[in-house]
Amino acid sequence: MASKFQRKPSPGGAGVMGGASSVSSTPSNQPRKRVKRCCRNFVTFMCTQVGVGALIVIYAICGAFAFMHIERQFEDKTAGLVMELRQNCSQQLWSITEEHNIIDRRLWTEATNEVLREYQAQIAGVVKHGYVGRSPEQIWSFPAALMFCLSVITMIGYGNMVPRTPWGKGFTVIYATFGIPLYILYFLNMGRVLARSFKFLYRSLHDCTQEHPRLDRMDALEGGVSLTRKKVIVPSTACLWVIFFYVLTGTVMFANWERWSLLNSFYFCMTSLCKIGFGDFVPGASLTTTADVNAATQKLQEDISADPAELAQLQSVAADQHSKLAINFVYMLLGMGLVAMCRNLMREEVRLKAREMREDAKLCMEDTRLRFVGCCGNPRDAYEDDYY
Repeated sequence: MASKFQRKPSPGGAGVMGGASSVSSTPSNQPRKRVKRCCRNFVTFMCTQVGVGALIVIYAICGAFAFMHIERQFEDKTAGLVMELRQNCSQQLWSITEEHNIIDRRLWTEATNEVLREYQAQIAGVVKHGYVGRSPEQIWSFPAALMFCLSVITMIGYGNMVPRTPWGKGFTVIYATFGIPLYILYFLNMGRVLARSFKFLYRSLHDCTQEHPRLDRMDALEGGVSLTRKKVIVPSTACLWVIFFYVLTGTVMFANWERWSLLNSFYFCMTSLCKIGFGDFVPGASLTTTADVNAATQKLQEDISADPAELAQLQSVAADQHSKLAINFVYMLLGMGLVAMCRNLMREEVRLKAREMREDAKLCMEDTRLRFVGCCGNPRDAYEDDYY
C-alpha cells in the first residue's frame, strides 16, 4: 500500500541536484576554500616549535617599535629643572665667595657645604622620579626597546627602563598579558625539543663508548632474540656543563661588545638566565644610537675644534649595532630554551632517583620490620615468607 502513495521523482530532479552540486563547486567558492586552507596551515605552523619561536621574535620587534613610538612623545621637563638647580647652586656659591672671600675660610666652607648638600638632595629627588640625564630619543632606542620587550615577556623585569606616559603604561599591561603566555608556550616547546635532541646526542655518544654495541645487536637479531635497548638517563652534570659553557660564551661576548668587565658580564648572564634581573647591567643601554650620532654631528657643526674622526667612528659603530643586537636577542632566547632543556632532563633524573629512593626505603622498612619481628617473636614464623 505504501508503494501506491510513494511519490515518483520528477525527471528534472536529478538535474536540479546536479545543478546544486555544480553550484557548490563553482569557481566562486574556490578562493574561500583556498583562504581557509591557508589559515589552517598557518595556525598549524604557528603551533610548532619554529612557529612559536618566530612568533616570539615578531612579537618582540613589533612591541619595540610600538614602545619607541609611544615613549618618544614624552616631554621630559626634568632636564630643565636640573639645569635650573645647577645654575642656582653656582649662583649661590658665587654669592658666598663674594661675601666671605678668603678672609674667613671656615665660614665659607660651612656655607658652601650647606648649599651643596641642598643641591645634592634636590638632584637625588629628581633622579628618584626618573631623571637619567638623557632625552627620550636616546633612552628608547631600538636595542633598548627590544630588550625592554624581552624583559617584559620573559618576566625578568630589569627595571632600568620604565614607561613614563599613560599610553605606555597601559600598552605594557596589554603587551604582558598576551606576551607572557606566548613565552611560556615557547619555554615548554623549546625545552622539550632541545631535551629530546640533547638526549639523542648523549645516547649516541654513550653507544659509541660501549664495546661493539652494534655487533651485539646484529648477533641478537640473527639469533632471533629481541634485544631491549637500555634506557640512558642524561646526568645532571652534563646539563650543568652545557649551561656553564653557554654562560662562558655570553660572558666573553658581552664583555667585548658592551665594554663590561668579565666579572660584570658573567654576573649579568647568570642573573638573566636565572630570571633575577636586577637591572644594573642591561645590553643595549650602552650601544651607540642614532640620537648619539645626531648629537655628535650638531656638536661638530657648532664647535670648530671638534674632532671629525669621532663622528666617523660613531657612524661606523652605529652601523654595526644591528648584527650585535640580533645576536644578543637570539642569545637570550636560546639561553631560556637551554634552561628549559636542563629543567626537563634534570626532572627526569630526579624522578628516577626518587623512585630508587622509594624502593630502597621500602626494602629498608621491610627488613627492619622482619628483624624487629624476629627479635621480639618467633624467628621461624618471621622468616617463613622471607623474600630473600
